[in-house]
Amino acid sequence: MQTPPTTLCMRHSSLLSLRMSLYPSLEDLKVDKVLKAQSHFVQSTSSTPAITEETYQAPSASNGTSGSALYPNLQELADYMGLSLNSDEVQRNLALIPAMDNVALPFNSGLGGMVRPVTGNDTGLRRAEIRPGVREVILCKDESGKVGLRLRTIDNGVFIQLVQANSPASLAGLRFGDQVLQINGQNCAGWSLDKAHKALKVAAEHRIELIVRDRPFQRTVTMHKDSAGHVGFIFKSGCITSLVKDGSAARNGLLTDHYICEINGQNVIGLKDSQIKDILTTSPNTMTITVMPKFIYEYMVKRMSSGLLRSSMDHSVPEV
Repeated sequence: MQTPPTTLCMRHSSLLSLRMSLYPSLEDLKVDKVLKAQSHFVQSTSSTPAITEETYQAPSASNGTSGSALYPNLQELADYMGLSLNSDEVQRNLALIPAMDNVALPFNSGLGGMVRPVTGNDTGLRRAEIRPGVREVILCKDESGKVGLRLRTIDNGVFIQLVQANSPASLAGLRFGDQVLQINGQNCAGWSLDKAHKALKVAAEHRIELIVRDRPFQRTVTMHKDSAGHVGFIFKSGCITSLVKDGSAARNGLLTDHYICEINGQNVIGLKDSQIKDILTTSPNTMTITVMPKFIYEYMVKRMSSGLLRSSMDHSVPEV
């Protein structure tokens, strides 16, 4: 029996979404390489028959390399990356990684089919995930006849500028930066801002169908705190201004002149720097930041006061 094309598309979309959510951080890759190298070394030495009973003397470190081990251990790697790594922590995270059989993933390894020995099955990463493809969202209006959205047009596209807290849009999972492709079956490409808002205003109260693409102008960067609890970037008014040399932020490709939109999936737009700092401080060791380039962000929030963003924007923690 032949599988229907729609089913194949759904399966492909599901696998693609899975792939995109499992790209490892640089720390994950390094720890994974060390674990595989140590495992390979142990296996190769245990399978080699002894040819002499004399005690092997490790070469001296005078040639510039350490004679204690052929490969660095996790503690040496932790010192290099500034992480509080130990075998127990790595094994604990490995136990959280679900087994994924017969799924082609980037950077495949023998560790459960994927490379995430430090990140593990992190909740913040799943909350922050930007899924490829499009999705359908069904809205209804509140008692005031509103859905809790403000829109913005960019390059003939319609984007979500503001999601009000506790609104139908917030409850449906819409976020700042999402692109609205259709409203009740009508393509939004080329629409003016007035036409987009009018389409929401005249729509039926109990069913508004939106086709949405997740935050195309944003990207996520997963980082790991060092032993001092830092990931290594400095920000002002929500914008990243500088990176600490060799910090996790710099290693994993975080850029300056980008605004922080989310921390572990929680929207922080409009919050004071002290509030953002508190969220960063209380975040777990693995942290996923969602950022947007400065020139796009400033256009997105143009003509919106910081007070409105702080008081009206949905800053709740998404459910996963």
